[in-house]
Amino acid sequence: MALPRVAAFTDTYLPTVNGVTYTVKTWREQWAQRDARMDVVYPRSDHRATAGEHPVTSLPFPFYDGFRVGVPRIPSAISTVDIVHAHTPFSLGLAAKRFARKRDAPLVASYHTPTSEYASYLSVNGSIEDLIGDTATRYERWFLDHVDMVITPSEQTATHLESAVGVETPVEVLPNGVDTDFFAPTETAAFRERYDLPDGPLVGYTGRHGYEKNLDNIIRAADGLDVTLVFGGDGPARDDLARLAEEADVDVRFLGFVDRSELPALYATLDVFAFPSPVETQGLVALEANACGTPVVGVDAGALSNTIDDGERGYTYPPGDIDAFRERIQHTLEEYETLRATCLARRDRISVEHSVDRLADIYAQVSCTGGRTQ
Repeated sequence: MALPRVAAFTDTYLPTVNGVTYTVKTWREQWAQRDARMDVVYPRSDHRATAGEHPVTSLPFPFYDGFRVGVPRIPSAISTVDIVHAHTPFSLGLAAKRFARKRDAPLVASYHTPTSEYASYLSVNGSIEDLIGDTATRYERWFLDHVDMVITPSEQTATHLESAVGVETPVEVLPNGVDTDFFAPTETAAFRERYDLPDGPLVGYTGRHGYEKNLDNIIRAADGLDVTLVFGGDGPARDDLARLAEEADVDVRFLGFVDRSELPALYATLDVFAFPSPVETQGLVALEANACGTPVVGVDAGALSNTIDDGERGYTYPPGDIDAFRERIQHTLEEYETLRATCLARRDRISVEHSVDRLADIYAQVSCTGGRTQ
């Protein structure tokens, strides 16, 4: 049976590197490999569009460096479509909603990020942060209750939507999946030499340096351990992290942006991937690290409570407990070989191929029931 033609709308896309961009790009590639078409609409940037990529006029987002807001319009190049998929509830999510209604097509929405967790980026002071968070949650509920199906990457996130947010639309759990052909164990000597990384245990993180991810806790936990910290990526919290690193009794290396082609080597070079972020809806980078054979120590909050299986592919620690974070890192270093073996043995369970099979089933499900978008 032929797969449907899909129009995906996202507020973040290449060249920005994050979980949403990675998921949209990887799903689109997998769709093409199955002789189907998934167009993508995204805010115009310096990314050179290829066939099926449709940039729209965009403006810089003043509260988050590097993020752009797309004008909520529908490119004229998109006409025939069977499914509309929104990867955002905001600007281009509204365009997706309007397009689905215009084409009488089912509308699916992926829930990548709990918007209320990012209220601090819009707050001029802490006094209105709660108000912004509450408003974001109400808006989130309104948007998701006007789609035909919501996709979340974890059971934890699905429960949050149904219980805390109060979404009434049917919710399906679909892990985003990892490209296990790309994220795999690899030789690391060249990477160490290129970035002048020392011998000895390496603990690190790569991804967006956002305040909501509590990356300062990695430095606090490593203070006093005989390890070198490695940070890949960049973001608003970078300068504050660098200042904290200067005060700490730990060797910290900031690599800056690491090209995607080097990510498997970065993951494989680390002995522990440290992940203190409580706001993850899946924690894709944790699964990428596992696919490369690297165990993860992460906070027991959000989706990481399920993504990290204690004693199998890493360990969790109680939120805010820096001493426990430090102890779990040390424990993971001691059990590295055993944890690495388990990570490698379970790579097939987290593959993107498996996820896209399920995505096709979800599209078929909403196509059979018919769109109810209003």
